Amino acid sequence: MNNQKKSAQSLNRAMIWQAIRESFVKLSPGTLWRNPVMFVVEVLATMLTVAIVRDLWIHHHTGLGFNIQIAFWLWVTVLFSNFAEALAEGRGKAQAAALRRTRSETIAKKIEGKATIATSAAALRKGDLVLVEPGDTIPGDGEVIEGIASVDESAITGESAPVIREAGGDRSSVTGGTKVLSDWIKVKISANPGETFLDKMIHLVEGAKRQKTPNEVALTILLLALTIIFLLAVVTLEPLAIYSGALQSVTALAALLVCLIPTTIGGLLSAIGIAGMDRLLKRNVIALSGRAAEAAGDVDVLLLDKTGTITLGNRMATEFIPAPGITAAELADAAQIASLSDETPEGRSIVILAKEQYNIRQRDLSKLGAAFVPFSAQTRMSGVNLNQREIRKGATEAIMAYVKRQGGEVPSEVQKNADRIAKEGGTPLVVAENNRALGVIYLKDIVKGGMKERFAELRRMGIKTV
Repeated sequence: MNNQKKSAQSLNRAMIWQAIRESFVKLSPGTLWRNPVMFVVEVLATMLTVAIVRDLWIHHHTGLGFNIQIAFWLWVTVLFSNFAEALAEGRGKAQAAALRRTRSETIAKKIEGKATIATSAAALRKGDLVLVEPGDTIPGDGEVIEGIASVDESAITGESAPVIREAGGDRSSVTGGTKVLSDWIKVKISANPGETFLDKMIHLVEGAKRQKTPNEVALTILLLALTIIFLLAVVTLEPLAIYSGALQSVTALAALLVCLIPTTIGGLLSAIGIAGMDRLLKRNVIALSGRAAEAAGDVDVLLLDKTGTITLGNRMATEFIPAPGITAAELADAAQIASLSDETPEGRSIVILAKEQYNIRQRDLSKLGAAFVPFSAQTRMSGVNLNQREIRKGATEAIMAYVKRQGGEVPSEVQKNADRIAKEGGTPLVVAENNRALGVIYLKDIVKGGMKERFAELRRMGIKTV
Protein backbone atom coordinates (compact mmCIF):
# COMPACT_ATOMS: atom_id res chain seq x y z
CA MET A 1 0.00 0.00 0.00
CA ASN A 2 2.85 2.39 0.88
CA ASN A 3 4.57 1.63 -2.42
CA GLN A 4 1.35 2.43 -4.29
CA LYS A 5 1.04 5.75 -2.43
CA LYS A 6 4.67 6.65 -3.18
CA SER A 7 4.16 5.74 -6.84
CA ALA A 8 1.01 7.89 -7.03
CA GLN A 9 2.80 10.81 -5.34
CA SER A 10 5.79 10.61 -7.69
CA LEU A 11 3.40 10.39 -10.64
CA ASN A 12 1.57 13.51 -9.46
CA ARG A 13 4.85 15.37 -9.00
CA ALA A 14 6.00 14.34 -12.47
CA MET A 15 2.69 15.47 -13.97
CA ILE A 16 2.90 18.84 -12.20
CA TRP A 17 6.46 19.50 -13.35
CA GLN A 18 5.53 18.49 -16.89
CA ALA A 19 2.50 20.82 -16.76
CA ILE A 20 4.73 23.68 -15.56
CA ARG A 21 7.07 23.15 -18.52
CA GLU A 22 4.13 22.94 -20.92
CA SER A 23 2.64 26.17 -19.53
CA PHE A 24 5.73 28.05 -20.77
CA VAL A 25 5.76 26.21 -24.11
CA LYS A 26 2.12 27.21 -24.65
CA LEU A 27 3.12 30.90 -24.43
CA SER A 28 3.93 30.66 -28.14
CA PRO A 29 1.56 32.97 -30.06
CA GLY A 30 1.08 30.21 -32.62
CA THR A 31 -0.54 28.12 -29.88
CA LEU A 32 -2.24 30.78 -27.79
CA TRP A 33 -4.11 32.54 -30.61
CA ARG A 34 -6.70 29.72 -30.49
CA ASN A 35 -7.80 31.21 -27.17
CA PRO A 36 -8.51 34.87 -28.10
CA VAL A 37 -9.06 36.05 -24.52
CA MET A 38 -5.73 34.71 -23.26
CA PHE A 39 -4.04 35.91 -26.45
CA VAL A 40 -5.15 39.49 -25.67
CA VAL A 41 -3.88 39.14 -22.08
CA GLU A 42 -0.51 37.89 -23.34
CA VAL A 43 -0.22 40.80 -25.79
CA LEU A 44 -0.95 43.26 -22.97
CA ALA A 45 1.58 41.54 -20.68
CA THR A 46 4.21 41.70 -23.43
CA MET A 47 3.53 45.40 -24.05
CA LEU A 48 3.87 46.21 -20.35
CA THR A 49 7.06 44.15 -20.06
CA VAL A 50 8.61 46.03 -22.99
CA ALA A 51 7.54 49.35 -21.42
CA ILE A 52 9.14 48.34 -18.08
CA VAL A 53 12.41 47.42 -19.81
CA ARG A 54 12.34 50.76 -21.65
CA ASP A 55 11.76 52.70 -18.41
CA LEU A 56 14.62 50.88 -16.73
CA TRP A 57 16.88 51.64 -19.70
CA ILE A 58 16.16 55.38 -19.62
CA HIS A 59 16.07 55.50 -15.78
CA HIS A 60 12.43 56.55 -15.67
CA HIS A 61 11.20 55.15 -12.35
CA THR A 62 7.88 56.97 -11.94
CA GLY A 63 5.13 54.37 -11.41
CA LEU A 64 7.61 51.57 -12.08
CA GLY A 65 6.48 49.47 -9.11
CA PHE A 66 2.84 49.66 -10.20
CA ASN A 67 3.78 48.68 -13.77
CA ILE A 68 5.83 45.69 -12.59
CA GLN A 69 2.99 44.49 -10.36
CA ILE A 70 0.39 44.65 -13.15
CA ALA A 71 2.71 42.94 -15.66
CA PHE A 72 3.50 40.22 -13.12
CA TRP A 73 -0.18 39.39 -12.52
CA LEU A 74 -0.93 39.39 -16.25
CA TRP A 75 1.83 36.84 -16.87
CA VAL A 76 0.61 34.78 -13.90
CA THR A 77 -2.91 34.79 -15.41
CA VAL A 78 -1.67 33.51 -18.77
CA LEU A 79 0.64 30.91 -17.21
CA PHE A 80 -2.09 29.65 -14.87
CA SER A 81 -4.46 29.19 -17.81
CA ASN A 82 -1.77 27.26 -19.69
CA PHE A 83 -0.93 25.24 -16.58
CA ALA A 84 -4.57 24.20 -16.02
CA GLU A 85 -4.88 23.06 -19.64
CA ALA A 86 -1.52 21.24 -19.59
CA LEU A 87 -2.37 19.47 -16.32
CA ALA A 88 -5.72 18.29 -17.70
CA GLU A 89 -3.98 17.00 -20.84
CA GLY A 90 -1.29 15.34 -18.73
CA ARG A 91 -3.80 13.14 -16.92
CA GLY A 92 -4.89 11.54 -20.18
CA LYS A 93 -1.26 11.06 -21.20
CA ALA A 94 -0.56 9.45 -17.82
CA GLN A 95 -3.28 6.85 -18.49
CA ALA A 96 -1.60 5.87 -21.75
CA ALA A 97 1.83 5.85 -20.08
CA ALA A 98 0.54 3.50 -17.35
CA LEU A 99 -0.75 1.09 -20.00
CA ARG A 100 2.62 1.24 -21.77
CA ARG A 101 4.46 0.40 -18.55
CA THR A 102 2.21 -2.62 -18.08
CA ARG A 103 3.31 -3.85 -21.49
CA SER A 104 7.01 -2.98 -21.22
CA GLU A 105 7.56 -4.18 -17.63
CA THR A 106 6.09 -7.65 -18.20
CA ILE A 107 8.81 -10.29 -18.52
CA ALA A 108 7.97 -13.32 -20.66
CA LYS A 109 9.49 -16.81 -20.52
CA LYS A 110 10.20 -17.28 -24.21
CA ILE A 111 10.65 -20.90 -25.27
CA GLU A 112 13.69 -21.57 -27.46
CA GLY A 113 14.33 -25.25 -27.95
CA LYS A 114 14.13 -26.92 -24.55
CA ALA A 115 15.09 -23.79 -22.62
CA THR A 116 13.19 -20.68 -21.55
CA ILE A 117 14.72 -17.21 -21.86
CA ALA A 118 13.55 -14.12 -19.97
CA THR A 119 12.37 -11.64 -22.61
CA SER A 120 10.53 -8.33 -22.45
CA ALA A 121 6.92 -8.62 -23.58
CA ALA A 122 7.51 -5.71 -25.97
CA ALA A 123 10.13 -7.79 -27.81
CA LEU A 124 7.80 -10.71 -28.58
CA ARG A 125 6.69 -11.28 -32.16
CA LYS A 126 3.87 -13.19 -33.79
CA GLY A 127 4.61 -16.91 -33.68
CA ASP A 128 6.83 -16.83 -30.56
CA LEU A 129 6.15 -19.47 -27.89
CA VAL A 130 6.05 -18.52 -24.21
CA LEU A 131 5.58 -20.48 -21.00
CA VAL A 132 3.21 -18.96 -18.44
CA GLU A 133 3.21 -20.37 -14.91
CA PRO A 134 1.22 -19.59 -11.73
CA GLY A 135 1.51 -15.92 -10.77
CA ASP A 136 2.82 -14.88 -14.21
CA THR A 137 1.18 -12.20 -16.33
CA ILE A 138 0.39 -13.34 -19.85
CA PRO A 139 2.78 -11.21 -21.97
CA GLY A 140 0.64 -10.86 -25.10
CA ASP A 141 -2.43 -11.95 -27.02
CA GLY A 142 -2.21 -15.53 -28.21
CA GLU A 143 -3.53 -19.08 -28.38
CA VAL A 144 -2.95 -21.84 -25.84
CA ILE A 145 -1.21 -24.72 -27.62
CA GLU A 146 -0.47 -26.88 -24.58
CA GLY A 147 -1.66 -27.16 -20.99
CA ILE A 148 -4.63 -25.90 -19.04
CA ALA A 149 -4.78 -23.10 -16.47
CA SER A 150 -7.08 -20.94 -14.40
CA VAL A 151 -6.76 -17.33 -15.59
CA ASP A 152 -7.78 -14.10 -13.85
CA GLU A 153 -9.17 -11.81 -16.56
CA SER A 154 -10.67 -9.23 -14.19
CA ALA A 155 -8.22 -6.54 -15.37
CA ILE A 156 -9.73 -6.79 -18.87
CA THR A 157 -13.32 -7.96 -18.40
CA GLY A 158 -14.10 -6.98 -14.79
CA GLU A 159 -15.30 -10.55 -14.12
CA SER A 160 -14.00 -11.70 -10.74
CA ALA A 161 -14.42 -15.44 -11.31
CA PRO A 162 -11.33 -17.05 -12.90
CA VAL A 163 -11.83 -18.69 -16.29
CA ILE A 164 -10.33 -21.89 -17.66
CA ARG A 165 -8.07 -21.58 -20.68
CA GLU A 166 -6.88 -24.73 -22.43
CA ALA A 167 -5.54 -25.91 -25.76
CA GLY A 168 -8.10 -26.58 -28.48
CA GLY A 169 -11.73 -25.54 -28.69
CA ASP A 170 -13.15 -22.09 -28.06
CA ARG A 171 -11.35 -21.56 -24.73
CA SER A 172 -7.83 -21.35 -26.09
CA SER A 173 -7.62 -17.59 -26.65
CA VAL A 174 -5.79 -15.50 -24.03
CA THR A 175 -5.29 -11.76 -23.69
CA GLY A 176 -2.12 -9.94 -22.72
CA GLY A 177 -2.23 -8.39 -19.25
CA THR A 178 -4.28 -11.20 -17.66
CA LYS A 179 -2.80 -13.42 -14.94
CA VAL A 180 -2.44 -17.19 -14.55
CA LEU A 181 -3.59 -18.35 -11.11
CA SER A 182 -2.87 -22.08 -11.24
CA ASP A 183 -1.19 -24.72 -13.42
CA TRP A 184 0.67 -23.68 -16.58
CA ILE A 185 0.11 -23.09 -20.28
CA LYS A 186 2.20 -22.65 -23.39
CA VAL A 187 1.02 -19.73 -25.49
CA LYS A 188 1.71 -18.99 -29.14
CA ILE A 189 1.77 -15.21 -29.59
CA SER A 190 -0.75 -14.17 -32.26
CA ALA A 191 -0.14 -10.40 -32.48
CA ASN A 192 2.92 -8.25 -33.11
CA PRO A 193 3.69 -5.21 -30.94
CA GLY A 194 1.21 -2.47 -31.75
CA GLU A 195 -1.57 -4.92 -32.65
CA THR A 196 -2.47 -6.37 -29.23
CA PHE A 197 -5.58 -5.61 -27.19
CA LEU A 198 -3.46 -3.51 -24.80
CA ASP A 199 -2.04 -1.51 -27.72
CA LYS A 200 -5.55 -0.85 -29.01
CA MET A 201 -6.50 0.48 -25.58
CA ILE A 202 -3.48 2.80 -25.65
CA HIS A 203 -4.43 4.04 -29.13
CA LEU A 204 -7.99 4.73 -27.96
CA VAL A 205 -6.75 6.77 -25.00
CA GLU A 206 -4.22 8.70 -27.08
CA GLY A 207 -6.68 9.13 -29.95
CA ALA A 208 -9.16 11.00 -27.79
CA LYS A 209 -9.16 14.29 -29.71
CA ARG A 210 -9.69 17.64 -28.08
CA GLN A 211 -12.51 18.75 -30.38
CA LYS A 212 -14.70 21.65 -29.32
CA THR A 213 -18.37 20.92 -28.81
CA PRO A 214 -21.08 23.11 -30.42
CA ASN A 215 -21.79 24.74 -27.06
CA GLU A 216 -18.10 25.42 -26.55
CA VAL A 217 -17.78 26.94 -30.03
CA ALA A 218 -20.77 29.20 -29.33
CA LEU A 219 -19.28 30.26 -25.98
CA THR A 220 -15.92 30.98 -27.63
CA ILE A 221 -17.63 33.23 -30.19
CA LEU A 222 -19.44 35.05 -27.37
CA LEU A 223 -16.18 35.56 -25.46
CA LEU A 224 -14.49 36.86 -28.60
CA ALA A 225 -17.34 39.31 -29.22
CA LEU A 226 -17.22 40.57 -25.63
CA THR A 227 -13.45 40.96 -25.85
CA ILE A 228 -13.73 43.07 -29.02
CA ILE A 229 -16.50 45.22 -27.51
CA PHE A 230 -14.56 45.93 -24.30
CA LEU A 231 -11.34 46.48 -26.27
CA LEU A 232 -13.08 49.19 -28.34
CA ALA A 233 -14.55 50.68 -25.17
CA VAL A 234 -11.15 50.94 -23.48
CA VAL A 235 -9.47 52.32 -26.63
CA THR A 236 -12.00 55.16 -26.78
CA LEU A 237 -11.16 56.17 -23.21
CA GLU A 238 -7.74 57.51 -24.18
CA PRO A 239 -9.04 60.23 -26.61
CA LEU A 240 -11.65 61.24 -24.02
CA ALA A 241 -8.95 61.40 -21.33
CA ILE A 242 -6.75 63.57 -23.55
CA TYR A 243 -9.69 65.87 -24.33
CA SER A 244 -10.57 66.26 -20.64
CA GLY A 245 -6.95 66.66 -19.58
CA ALA A 246 -6.98 63.55 -17.33
CA LEU A 247 -4.33 61.43 -19.02
CA GLN A 248 -4.33 57.70 -18.22
CA SER A 249 -1.30 55.43 -18.28
CA VAL A 250 -1.14 52.45 -20.61
CA THR A 251 -0.80 50.22 -17.54
CA ALA A 252 -4.08 51.43 -16.06
CA LEU A 253 -5.91 50.95 -19.35
CA ALA A 254 -4.46 47.43 -19.72
CA ALA A 255 -5.54 46.53 -16.19
CA LEU A 256 -9.03 47.87 -16.89
CA LEU A 257 -9.34 45.84 -20.09
CA VAL A 258 -8.28 42.63 -18.35
CA CYS A 259 -10.86 43.25 -15.63
CA LEU A 260 -13.62 43.83 -18.19
CA ILE A 261 -13.05 40.91 -20.56
CA PRO A 262 -14.14 37.40 -19.40
CA THR A 263 -10.60 36.36 -18.47
CA THR A 264 -11.51 33.56 -16.04
CA ILE A 265 -13.93 31.81 -18.38
CA GLY A 266 -11.57 32.19 -21.33
CA GLY A 267 -8.62 30.88 -19.34
CA LEU A 268 -10.33 27.79 -17.99
CA LEU A 269 -12.69 26.90 -20.85
CA SER A 270 -10.37 24.44 -22.57
CA ALA A 271 -9.19 23.00 -19.25
CA ILE A 272 -12.81 22.34 -18.24
CA GLY A 273 -13.46 20.43 -21.46
CA ILE A 274 -10.32 18.32 -21.09
CA ALA A 275 -11.07 17.68 -17.41
CA GLY A 276 -14.52 16.39 -18.40
CA MET A 277 -12.95 13.83 -20.74
CA ASP A 278 -10.48 12.90 -18.00
CA ARG A 279 -13.27 12.31 -15.46
CA LEU A 280 -14.92 9.89 -17.89
CA LEU A 281 -11.57 8.15 -18.42
CA LYS A 282 -11.23 7.63 -14.65
CA ARG A 283 -14.55 5.76 -14.81
CA ASN A 284 -13.16 3.54 -17.60
CA VAL A 285 -15.16 5.42 -20.25
CA ILE A 286 -13.08 6.63 -23.20
CA ALA A 287 -14.52 9.82 -24.72
CA LEU A 288 -13.05 10.15 -28.21
CA SER A 289 -14.00 13.83 -28.45
CA GLY A 290 -15.38 16.73 -26.48
CA ARG A 291 -18.69 16.22 -28.29
CA ALA A 292 -18.85 12.68 -26.87
CA ALA A 293 -18.16 13.96 -23.36
CA GLU A 294 -20.96 16.49 -23.72
CA ALA A 295 -23.30 13.78 -25.06
CA ALA A 296 -22.68 11.81 -21.86
CA GLY A 297 -24.72 14.48 -20.11
CA ASP A 298 -27.76 13.53 -22.24
CA VAL A 299 -27.80 9.87 -21.14
CA ASP A 300 -31.23 8.78 -19.90
CA VAL A 301 -30.79 4.97 -19.82
CA LEU A 302 -27.84 3.27 -18.11
CA LEU A 303 -27.08 -0.41 -18.83
CA LEU A 304 -25.04 -1.96 -16.01
CA ASP A 305 -23.02 -5.17 -15.88
CA LYS A 306 -23.42 -6.97 -12.54
CA THR A 307 -20.04 -8.41 -11.62
CA GLY A 308 -17.53 -5.83 -10.45
CA THR A 309 -19.87 -2.95 -11.34
CA ILE A 310 -22.69 -3.10 -8.83
CA THR A 311 -21.10 -5.95 -6.86
CA LEU A 312 -17.75 -6.27 -5.11
CA GLY A 313 -16.50 -8.75 -7.71
CA ASN A 314 -15.54 -11.37 -5.09
CA ARG A 315 -17.91 -14.26 -4.44
CA MET A 316 -18.66 -14.72 -0.74
CA ALA A 317 -20.15 -17.70 1.10
CA THR A 318 -23.64 -16.91 2.39
CA GLU A 319 -25.28 -20.28 3.19
CA PHE A 320 -24.52 -23.93 3.91
CA ILE A 321 -27.10 -26.27 2.32
CA PRO A 322 -26.56 -29.84 3.64
CA ALA A 323 -27.35 -33.06 1.80
CA PRO A 324 -29.99 -35.46 3.23
CA GLY A 325 -28.73 -37.07 6.44
CA ILE A 326 -26.07 -34.39 6.98
CA THR A 327 -26.43 -31.48 9.38
CA ALA A 328 -25.51 -27.94 8.40
CA ALA A 329 -22.92 -27.90 11.21
CA GLU A 330 -21.20 -31.01 9.80
CA LEU A 331 -21.11 -29.42 6.35
CA ALA A 332 -19.74 -26.16 7.77
CA ASP A 333 -17.04 -28.02 9.75
CA ALA A 334 -15.82 -29.96 6.70
CA ALA A 335 -15.98 -26.86 4.47
CA GLN A 336 -13.95 -24.83 6.97
CA ILE A 337 -11.25 -27.51 7.28
CA ALA A 338 -10.97 -27.69 3.48
CA SER A 339 -10.68 -23.88 3.29
CA LEU A 340 -8.17 -23.14 6.06
CA SER A 341 -5.28 -22.96 3.59
CA ASP A 342 -7.36 -21.37 0.83
CA GLU A 343 -6.28 -17.72 0.57
CA THR A 344 -8.87 -16.77 -2.06
CA PRO A 345 -11.74 -14.44 -1.03
CA GLU A 346 -14.14 -17.39 -1.41
CA GLY A 347 -12.04 -19.59 0.88
CA ARG A 348 -11.70 -16.93 3.57
CA SER A 349 -15.44 -16.21 3.46
CA ILE A 350 -16.22 -19.93 4.06
CA VAL A 351 -14.01 -19.95 7.17
CA ILE A 352 -15.66 -16.78 8.49
CA LEU A 353 -19.23 -17.99 7.78
CA ALA A 354 -18.63 -21.29 9.63
CA LYS A 355 -17.27 -19.36 12.59
CA GLU A 356 -20.15 -16.86 12.66
CA GLN A 357 -23.02 -19.32 12.19
CA TYR A 358 -21.78 -22.38 14.12
CA ASN A 359 -18.99 -20.97 16.30
CA ILE A 360 -16.48 -23.31 14.64
CA ARG A 361 -13.01 -22.01 15.44
CA GLN A 362 -10.08 -22.14 13.07
CA ARG A 363 -7.62 -24.99 13.52
CA ASP A 364 -3.92 -25.32 12.76
CA LEU A 365 -3.59 -27.79 9.89
CA SER A 366 0.11 -28.35 10.57
CA LYS A 367 -0.61 -29.58 14.10
CA LEU A 368 -3.34 -31.86 12.78
CA GLY A 369 -0.93 -33.38 10.25
CA ALA A 370 -3.16 -32.35 7.36
CA ALA A 371 -2.01 -32.10 3.74
CA PHE A 372 -3.61 -29.31 1.73
CA VAL A 373 -4.61 -30.09 -1.86
CA PRO A 374 -4.44 -26.86 -3.93
CA PHE A 375 -6.92 -25.97 -6.64
CA SER A 376 -5.94 -26.82 -10.20
CA ALA A 377 -7.62 -26.21 -13.52
CA GLN A 378 -7.50 -29.93 -14.32
CA THR A 379 -9.32 -31.14 -11.20
CA ARG A 380 -11.40 -27.95 -10.64
CA MET A 381 -11.41 -28.61 -6.90
CA SER A 382 -9.28 -28.23 -3.78
CA GLY A 383 -9.33 -29.70 -0.31
CA VAL A 384 -7.39 -31.41 2.44
CA ASN A 385 -6.28 -34.92 3.43
CA LEU A 386 -6.63 -35.37 7.20
CA ASN A 387 -5.93 -38.82 8.65
CA GLN A 388 -8.58 -41.02 7.02
CA ARG A 389 -10.62 -38.07 5.80
CA GLU A 390 -10.34 -36.74 2.25
CA ILE A 391 -12.37 -33.54 2.03
CA ARG A 392 -12.86 -31.83 -1.32
CA LYS A 393 -14.77 -28.74 -2.47
CA GLY A 394 -15.21 -27.53 -6.02
CA ALA A 395 -17.39 -27.39 -9.12
CA THR A 396 -20.50 -29.56 -9.14
CA GLU A 397 -19.41 -31.79 -12.05
CA ALA A 398 -15.90 -32.23 -10.63
CA ILE A 399 -17.12 -33.27 -7.17
CA MET A 400 -19.77 -35.61 -8.61
CA ALA A 401 -17.09 -37.35 -10.67
CA TYR A 402 -14.81 -37.52 -7.60
CA VAL A 403 -17.51 -39.12 -5.43
CA LYS A 404 -18.31 -41.68 -8.11
CA ARG A 405 -14.63 -42.60 -8.42
CA GLN A 406 -14.65 -43.24 -4.67
CA GLY A 407 -17.59 -45.61 -5.10
CA GLY A 408 -20.29 -43.28 -3.79
CA GLU A 409 -23.39 -41.60 -5.19
CA VAL A 410 -24.42 -37.96 -5.10
CA PRO A 411 -28.00 -37.42 -3.83
CA SER A 412 -30.33 -35.81 -6.33
CA GLU A 413 -31.10 -33.08 -3.78
CA VAL A 414 -27.49 -31.87 -4.02
CA GLN A 415 -27.77 -31.57 -7.80
CA LYS A 416 -31.12 -29.76 -7.48
CA ASN A 417 -29.71 -27.29 -4.95
CA ALA A 418 -26.70 -26.62 -7.17
CA ASP A 419 -28.95 -26.01 -10.19
CA ARG A 420 -31.18 -23.67 -8.17
CA ILE A 421 -28.21 -21.62 -6.98
CA ALA A 422 -26.89 -21.33 -10.54
CA LYS A 423 -30.31 -20.18 -11.82
CA GLU A 424 -30.44 -17.51 -9.11
CA GLY A 425 -27.14 -16.08 -10.34
CA GLY A 426 -25.01 -17.55 -7.55
CA THR A 427 -22.14 -20.03 -7.65
CA PRO A 428 -22.64 -23.52 -6.14
CA LEU A 429 -19.64 -25.09 -4.42
CA VAL A 430 -20.16 -28.77 -3.59
CA VAL A 431 -18.36 -30.34 -0.60
CA ALA A 432 -17.56 -34.05 -0.34
CA GLU A 433 -15.82 -36.26 2.20
CA ASN A 434 -14.43 -39.57 0.92
CA ASN A 435 -17.35 -41.11 -1.00
CA ARG A 436 -20.11 -38.86 0.43
CA ALA A 437 -21.43 -35.56 -0.86
CA LEU A 438 -22.01 -33.40 2.24
CA GLY A 439 -23.89 -30.54 0.58
CA VAL A 440 -23.57 -27.25 -1.25
CA ILE A 441 -22.11 -23.87 -0.30
CA TYR A 442 -24.00 -20.88 -1.74
CA LEU A 443 -21.53 -18.28 -3.05
CA LYS A 444 -22.91 -14.84 -3.88
CA ASP A 445 -21.34 -11.79 -5.42
CA ILE A 446 -22.11 -9.22 -2.72
CA VAL A 447 -23.68 -5.93 -3.81
CA LYS A 448 -21.50 -2.91 -3.05
CA GLY A 449 -22.54 -0.69 -0.18
CA GLY A 450 -24.55 2.36 -1.12
CA MET A 451 -25.70 0.99 -4.50
CA LYS A 452 -29.37 1.31 -3.54
CA GLU A 453 -28.88 4.99 -2.74
CA ARG A 454 -26.95 5.55 -5.98
CA PHE A 455 -29.71 3.97 -8.05
CA ALA A 456 -32.25 6.16 -6.27
CA GLU A 457 -30.13 9.21 -7.07
CA LEU A 458 -29.92 8.20 -10.74
CA ARG A 459 -33.71 7.83 -10.88
CA ARG A 460 -34.12 11.29 -9.33
CA MET A 461 -31.89 12.60 -12.14
CA GLY A 462 -34.23 10.99 -14.67
CA ILE A 463 -31.82 8.19 -15.61
CA LYS A 464 -33.29 4.71 -15.91
CA THR A 465 -31.05 1.81 -14.86
CA VAL A 466 -31.18 -1.63 -16.49
